[in-house]
Parts: sequence; structure tokens; C-alpha cells
Amino acid sequence: MASYNKVIMMGNLTRDPQLSYLPSQTPVVEIGLASNRRWRDRDGNQKEETCFVDCRAYGKTAENISKYCKKGRPLLVEGRLTFDQWEAQDGSKRSKHRIFIENFTFVDSRGQDSAESSGPNDYGNNNPAPPKDDDDIPF
Repeated sequence: MASYNKVIMMGNLTRDPQLSYLPSQTPVVEIGLASNRRWRDRDGNQKEETCFVDCRAYGKTAENISKYCKKGRPLLVEGRLTFDQWEAQDGSKRSKHRIFIENFTFVDSRGQDSAESSGPNDYGNNNPAPPKDDDDIPF
């Protein structure tokens, strides 16, 4: 049986990235993404739902997300879906799906005035261009 596991999601960070290191000194970043869906129901009423997904990245990808992203920033992630299971302190079994980030792209937060821009982290025009200082190039 063939299988394929690919996830592409664009949303806004729900919190600042949380960078930590494994005992092997491999960087790990945890982020949350929120993606909104808006539609009209049969009666013409505006409806909205938000999907919250936890994501994880390792290595240079983790360092770059941690360095250049912050809460509220739009981000497009590409990766695979993983399933985590654990036992809570009360003994109950818990589980959740998570995106294992393999690639990401900075996304322009269109509609913002330059005065409202997120500053040096806002590269604009949907390009993942690095800061002007060549020493800070993350790629």
C-alpha cells in the first residue's frame, strides 16, 4: 500500500517561537499556527472558524524561525504530519497531531501600512529575502 504524508499550512504564529536544544545540541523550535476560515451559512450569516496547529522544526530551520519570527507573524510551513502520544500526570492518555516542519517561507502581511509593519522581520512582497546586512543572512 502506498502512502504520502505532506502538509502545507499558512497561518499566523500564536506565540513567540520557543527555542531549545537537545542533549546533542541540536536546535529545536516549537511554534503554534492559527489559520482562519470564513464563509457564509445558508442564511447569509458570516461564520468563522480557526484551526490551531502545533509545529516543530530542528536544526538551522529551527534557528531561523526563532530568530526572524514572532507572535502574529504570518508563515507558510511545509512538512509532514506526526502523531504524538503521552501519559498525563493524572494517568490519562493524551495525543495530538503536529506538523514536522521541513521548509518554511516568510509571508508578507499584506494590508499593513509601513508604519504598522513588524519592522526588520517584515521582508515584504512575499519574498523570503534576508536583512540587508550580509552577516545576518539566514540561508
